[in-house]
Amino acid sequence: MQKKLTITIDEQVYAGLHKIIGRGRISQFIEASVRPHVIPSDLSASYREMAEDEIREAEALEWSELTLEDVTDAAR
Repeated sequence: MQKKLTITIDEQVYAGLHKIIGRGRISQFIEASVRPHVIPSDLSASYREMAEDEIREAEALEWSELTLEDVTDAAR
C-alpha cells in the first residue's frame, strides 16, 4: 500500500528534479533513493528473487558472454 507524503524542498532542487528525473517519476526516484536507508534489505532473498527471474538471468548471461568475447578479441 502506498501513502501520500507532502515534503518541502528548495526550489532549485525541485527544478533539478523536474529537469533531470522528469515529471511523473520523481516519487519513484525519491523512494528508490530513500529505501536503502530506512528498510533493511535481505540480500539472500534479493539474490534468490533475481535468480528466479529467467528473462533477467538469460540477459545477464548473454551480456557476460559478449563481454568475454570483447576481451578475447581485444588487441594485446
